Amino acid sequence: MEPYATADQVWAGGLIFARVGAILMMIPGIGESYVPPRVRLSLALLLSLVMWPLVAGTLPALPPTLGGMVGWIIREVLTGLAIGLILRSFMTALVTAGEIISMQTTLGFSQTANPLQASPGSTLSAFLMLLGVTLIFATNTHHMFIAGVLGSYEAIAPAKPMIAADFAALAVKTLGESFMLGVQLSAPVLVFALIFNLASGLIARVMPAFQVYFAAAPLSVLLGLSVFALGLGVMGTIFIDRYRALARVFTGGALG
Repeated sequence: MEPYATADQVWAGGLIFARVGAILMMIPGIGESYVPPRVRLSLALLLSLVMWPLVAGTLPALPPTLGGMVGWIIREVLTGLAIGLILRSFMTALVTAGEIISMQTTLGFSQTANPLQASPGSTLSAFLMLLGVTLIFATNTHHMFIAGVLGSYEAIAPAKPMIAADFAALAVKTLGESFMLGVQLSAPVLVFALIFNLASGLIARVMPAFQVYFAAAPLSVLLGLSVFALGLGVMGTIFIDRYRALARVFTGGALG
């Protein structure tokens, strides 16, 4: 390698690639299973080369031992996986919203293959997950991922101690906020289902001979999906705003 790059340059590029590759393996959209591994590896290599002049000053020197090299690489891979997992975990807000809406509209038994998850889920959850990934790219939020990778070298510099406690606190906070957001996104359908079920129960008590279930089931699906469709634009806007706020944590170096 000496005719093309020095040992220090190869070491710096490999260390950057370890973090960038781990992040790209986990983030929504680029890190999905349907994206060819060669595409992800090529993008990670390209970003590593572009970022090398910008972050080379924050990288440690080439260790004299093999054990030291392996330790630094494992540390960077774990840092990248932690950042990617936090960014991906917020997508569970859409899964929560989809499952709640499916239960309230009696569509919970309608299962379909979700390309963004390992196991199948409800149809509405799969739709909302695909909508979320589409919004990330349509609003250029994926550009913030690149800025976040660069900003992570200020917040979590390799030469500084590993802030595992801050990562754990941020992960717990992100999961809590994603669950709360999922319930908030499904609130219109929850309110509709509450009112509709109360009305159906009242009709069943007033008219015992009337087959309420056969009349209420199709109405519940039709009206519930109508409420869901009317609020879909607001749901997407709120989700992408909250997701961009999470991405700014790494862009602005808030972990530091």
